[in-house]
Formats: sequence, C-alpha cells, structure tokens
Amino acid sequence: MHLAYPAVLSVLLFCTGLYGVLARRNAILVLMSVELMLNAVNLNLVAFDVWLSKAAEETLHSGQALTLFTIAIAAAEIGIGLAIVLAVHRNRGTSDIDKLRDTAEGPDDGPDDDGPGTGTPAAGPAAEKAEATA
Repeated sequence: MHLAYPAVLSVLLFCTGLYGVLARRNAILVLMSVELMLNAVNLNLVAFDVWLSKAAEETLHSGQALTLFTIAIAAAEIGIGLAIVLAVHRNRGTSDIDKLRDTAEGPDDGPDDDGPGTGTPAAGPAAEKAEATA
C-alpha cells in the first residue's frame, strides 16, 4: 500500500476536525472535533511508522509507541474536558461557547462605567483609600 492513501485520509480527517473546532459553538462538539484531529495525527504516525519500517532493517516502531501515548493523553483530555463542560453547563445552563464568559466572572461582574464625562469616581478599595486620605 502506498503512503499517500493514509496520508490523504489523515489530512481529510484533520481538516474536518479543524473545521469543527472553528465553526462549532457547542463545547462538546468542539471536544469531539479535537479528538478527530488527534486521531488523524495517530493515523499519520502509524502510517509513517509502517512506511519507514519497510525501508529500515531494524524496526523500533516508535510511531506506534507515540500513538499509544497520544491515545492515553487524549483519553485524559476528553475526561477532564467533559467534566469541565458539564460543570459549566450545570452552573450556567448552556454549553454554547459564545454565551460563556470567563468562569471567574459573575453575571453582574463587569466594568461599572456610566459613560464618558460623568465624573463619578471609580468604586473599589483604591477609591475608598483615596477618599480616606483626602
């Protein structure tokens, strides 16, 4: 078998995963797209390992060993990622990436700006200290 067949399949899988990461707004679908990209890399590693083992007299199968490490890391990544997505969904009620802000911010946390030229002092500990010393 030629090296081109698995390489083209790997490129198609990677491009499909990349499109899924860039176009999807659901966090679970983004995680699935990342997994698709990792599987494309695994297919490429194994294909090049088989191709290089035919050319070399001594075979170490390092591509297959790297693939096993990648599978283990991908399993840990999807476990932690899915746990984070489920925790965010419980707290916020949505897994839409566009609707989620920084997890440290609350719904009313944001800059308190009344507009330009209002002349209101900034609230916070620095403003209270400035008023106390004045």
